Amino acid sequence: MTDYLAAAAILWLLPGASPICGQTLDKLKLHNVRAESATYRGKQAIHVTEMPGGGQGESLAIVDGPGFQDGAIEVDLAGSPAPGANDAARGFIGVAFRVQADAGKFELFYLRPTNGHAEDQVRRNHSTQYVSFPDWPWQRTRQETPGLYESYADLESGAWTKVKITVSGAKARLYVNGAEQPCLLVNDLKIAPVKGTVALWIGPGTDGYFANLRVLPQR
Repeated sequence: MTDYLAAAAILWLLPGASPICGQTLDKLKLHNVRAESATYRGKQAIHVTEMPGGGQGESLAIVDGPGFQDGAIEVDLAGSPAPGANDAARGFIGVAFRVQADAGKFELFYLRPTNGHAEDQVRRNHSTQYVSFPDWPWQRTRQETPGLYESYADLESGAWTKVKITVSGAKARLYVNGAEQPCLLVNDLKIAPVKGTVALWIGPGTDGYFANLRVLPQR
């Protein structure tokens, strides 16, 4: 973790302003993950992998920068099952926002890249996911509100995927690969609107890469 990520790889932007800094590895606060600079499929990136034990969903790298409550987040990410991962691994990868101290609470959109081209329609329907940590994990959302917080998106395991998240009050939208329409709508974020941070997130058994992060807080 001593190598620096190229300044172009992760930037924190303010509305209408030029980039104020380039995020480097020493400015990531790691929770149950390892992070290193890497070149992946032609992009300078941060490579994120799980630490042994990996927590219960709070495996993330918090990005240093201004507080974020409402606004937009954009990032290129690529997730695939890690070597040796079990059959349930899907390459879980996403972005957490409104992250509270010590990663005790946060909102999260994530992808299951291997589901995007699955030959099972139900599995395809679980390509994207919204959860709220710790009270609304995917198991609870699927059981109590089946289909409401998941949707299909055309994803490919290990491929770079452009993700955009917009957040306003209790509403959030997930856009994939430059689409004009969101693939997942959330109108009732489970945590009351509060300022927090943004984090790079991976799930169990994932090999994850992140590049070109832009965070634009709403003022």
